[in-house]
Amino acid sequence: MAIPTWTDTHCHLDAPEFDTDRDAVAQRAREAGVGLIVIPAVTPQTFVPARDAAHRFGGAYALGVHPLYVRHVPDNALALLDEALHRWREDPRLVAVGEIGLDHFVPDLQDEASRALQERMYAAQLDLAVAHGLPVILHVRRSADGLLKHLRRLRDAGRPVAGGIAHAFNGSPQQAEAFLELGFKLGFGGAMTFERALQIRRLAAELPPEALVLETDAPDIPPHWLYLTAEARARGERSRNEPGELPRIAQTLAELRGLSLDALRDLTTRNALAALPRLAALVSSA
Repeated sequence: MAIPTWTDTHCHLDAPEFDTDRDAVAQRAREAGVGLIVIPAVTPQTFVPARDAAHRFGGAYALGVHPLYVRHVPDNALALLDEALHRWREDPRLVAVGEIGLDHFVPDLQDEASRALQERMYAAQLDLAVAHGLPVILHVRRSADGLLKHLRRLRDAGRPVAGGIAHAFNGSPQQAEAFLELGFKLGFGGAMTFERALQIRRLAAELPPEALVLETDAPDIPPHWLYLTAEARARGERSRNEPGELPRIAQTLAELRGLSLDALRDLTTRNALAALPRLAALVSSA
């Protein structure tokens, strides 16, 4: 049976960049055929806004502490996450723990103390995901091996994470295979639309079809048609990605794989349901 909707598996619709026109952004996404949006929180302060946006626009949400913010959250951030996961455990729109992970790219986070803090927060949030029986949405930025290490640790201890999505994946084929073996799907979005993104485009073309999910990461990772040069940014111009761009981003993936847009929509949405099983009830009503 065909699935008449696109699923954006990663969109920060609660972000301040959308404060002035969030309703219009959501409406444009609906008009483009994006029937379901997953909104990952990034700090305890965004737990309620992410949840509210999911309920307001018929989407889904995840709760977690993003690695870029580990130095800025309160000392009891993990307790706040655990409490929120308990409080909203019956909410069908709560589909994962995320966005969590490791960032080995941003310079300010590469000192020994920051890396250690990232790893402690990531490992603890994986433990919470296991305890609550939820999949995870992972931030993977030059950090695939570190993420995989902790996923394997839990698997080998008989406490496996219930899969999830490796967001904005840009690792090696071997790392991709390792995530797939652990029950994960791999997220592809705007970066794939740049012709020079050879590694991402090769992965998108060659990975098994069951590996792929689509995402925008809006307002971030704009596709090539929204990208601004460094000179434009220096002039104060700003580029904002939107969930309504997803079908056009998907066109790149369809061309890389030789699929029709309808076939790709069905494939990637079914993969999203496999990665985040609670989405199934929401897709049926989208």
